[in-house]
Amino acid sequence: MKRYLGVDLHRTQFTVCTRLENGRTYLRQWPVRELRLFAAQLRKDDELAVEATGNTRLFHDAVAGKVARVVVVNPSQFKVISQSIKKTDRNDAETLALYLSKDMLPEVRMKERNQREMGHLAQTRDLLVKQRSALKAKINNLLSAEGINLKKEALSSNKALDRVLALPLSPILAAEARVLVAQIRSLTASVAELEQLIEKEGPKLPGHENLASIKGIGPVSATVILSAIGKVEDFDDAGKLAAYLGLVPRVQNSNETERSGHITKQGNKLARTALVQCALIAKRYSSYLQNFYQRIQRRRGGGKANIALARKFLGVIYHTLKNNWVFTDFPNFVLAS
Repeated sequence: MKRYLGVDLHRTQFTVCTRLENGRTYLRQWPVRELRLFAAQLRKDDELAVEATGNTRLFHDAVAGKVARVVVVNPSQFKVISQSIKKTDRNDAETLALYLSKDMLPEVRMKERNQREMGHLAQTRDLLVKQRSALKAKINNLLSAEGINLKKEALSSNKALDRVLALPLSPILAAEARVLVAQIRSLTASVAELEQLIEKEGPKLPGHENLASIKGIGPVSATVILSAIGKVEDFDDAGKLAAYLGLVPRVQNSNETERSGHITKQGNKLARTALVQCALIAKRYSSYLQNFYQRIQRRRGGGKANIALARKFLGVIYHTLKNNWVFTDFPNFVLAS
């Protein structure tokens, strides 16, 4: 008899609800250290569902290949669990098993190890860059209160930071400035180290050469975008990729009325930001993208034109990866032989 297994996974243990085709259920709790033992008793025709958590990859790799299907569930989309009034391991496992048996679970794509690791690396770099920006803003506010107004780019170099330390400040403010400058310098060094690693390891991702040949996409941005996309073959068309990255409008239907709202913003925020930034650079070199942008801007304004351009640019990326294109002259869309 076919079995549907719902797994509520935690750091040290997991609860499994086994649901049979006749509706009967069985519950059992396992320590994570016995994951291999659990995997050994699985059957080839089993189907298994588990929520995406910090150690889901470890669990997925242990059971994949031993069952007919592994569904990794997006918890933010599966509101039946996240908004449940009865939030217990047992109830969550039973709910996963039930909805798995009905094939009604929102699934997360599991990426290759190198794609996942490069994605994490890019996110860490982005986090450090934002922390550095916050500290620079703190220095600007500190000096502004003393009547010293700096330009935005005034803290972008070591010499500029040295000038801040040389300003005539009170002992307390001078001490605060020294600490802030030291932290900024430390973050700058860490960001540089991560960028070097991204530039070294990123080109090993399939498709990196293709994206790097597009004018406007640098090595870091190519890594960010590729690590977010994963396997482009998973998407039937560019529209589905745009939906995956949250670049499609939210649509509401009521009776005979249909309304389109702002983009969904689902998926990888860092990749969306990189797409917008790269698209704005690429349009400087491509008359095709520039004409498209200006047409949308005249009708709907700059903000909507930026998003529309990013989606159009994503279409170029999609077909570039799908067809293994390498550009020698991207502004004129000339392809390498």
